[in-house]
Amino acid sequence: MKRIIISGGGTGGHIYPAIAIATALKDQDPSLEFLFVGAEGKMEMEKVPKAGFNIQGLPIVGINRQHMAKNLLFPFKLIQSLRKAFQIIAEFKPDVAIGVGGYASGPMLIAAWIKGIPFYIQEQNSFAGITNKALSSKAKHIFVAYPGMEKFFGKDKMTLSGNPVRKDLIDLTGKKEKGASFFGLDPNKKTILVIGGSQGARSINLAIQQGLADVAEADVQLIWQTGVSFENEAKKASVATKGLKSYVSAFIYEMALAYAMADLVVSRAGALSVSEICLAGKPSILVPFPNASEDHQTENAKSLVNNGAARLVIDKDAQTDLVPTALKTLKNTKVLTELGLQSLAMGKPYAAKEIAQAILNEMNACA
Repeated sequence: MKRIIISGGGTGGHIYPAIAIATALKDQDPSLEFLFVGAEGKMEMEKVPKAGFNIQGLPIVGINRQHMAKNLLFPFKLIQSLRKAFQIIAEFKPDVAIGVGGYASGPMLIAAWIKGIPFYIQEQNSFAGITNKALSSKAKHIFVAYPGMEKFFGKDKMTLSGNPVRKDLIDLTGKKEKGASFFGLDPNKKTILVIGGSQGARSINLAIQQGLADVAEADVQLIWQTGVSFENEAKKASVATKGLKSYVSAFIYEMALAYAMADLVVSRAGALSVSEICLAGKPSILVPFPNASEDHQTENAKSLVNNGAARLVIDKDAQTDLVPTALKTLKNTKVLTELGLQSLAMGKPYAAKEIAQAILNEMNACA
């Protein structure tokens, strides 16, 4: 029985691709045994077990770029995490490791390299993370989601695979009517889907709240994922807006139905969100989170914008520009269609399967 460690996490953009890769590997070889390694207290410690995989946590924390004084404990946390990573390797005895970025990925892949365990990297963003850049020269292979990543990684061991995402978005055929029934909306009306990531996005939420009357006047429906902190405020504002048909929730689990209903998506530009938008073939207005590390969300957004697959609104202009840009885009059927087609062309529906197959081929070749 071969064993695989998958390390990383911190956000859904790291966790869900990791779970998708593990699921694809398991589909192709049910005998494989997996262990996820995440960061203590982060969302992977809840999400991974729910997906049916075991996980252990490292005490690692991220570098605080806003308040450098808070990084005083970082060296100690890193040493503790490395020690635990070596312990995990000694106990689990993996054949290979896969790093998907995030806090836990660094210590785990360093330990794997020192112990002579081959490891793979999956980079979700168009601007490579610090951990993945630092360890890329030691990796057996690197799977990237965007073209042009040669500026970060060696071309000879890099594959443009796309980001692994949930299977139910690959084919949305026939799901619009079901979505309309689930969300209580009209399948024949234009619909905007607003998603700010699993935690919500305050600038997007405030912009949508401010523009609700304009949305209602345009006879446009709204599916609005707000995050927990803004849910009650958003529901009150939606109910108070005359003529508005909407579905408001802190978190939307039925994303395939939401995408099936959407004529236009308003979103942050995290790796997972961008990949899902492309897989669903939806036109979008992207509002990158300005404080993301290395400003990678802006780079993700530009990858779509430069290919004619999305429109960009910068965060500081969201309250004045977001809703007008969305409504103007919705009115122009030609532009909406072109954005959707270009988005679909950038989608990589079989990323998880291709990554899994490549890893299994190399594992079998070395057996």
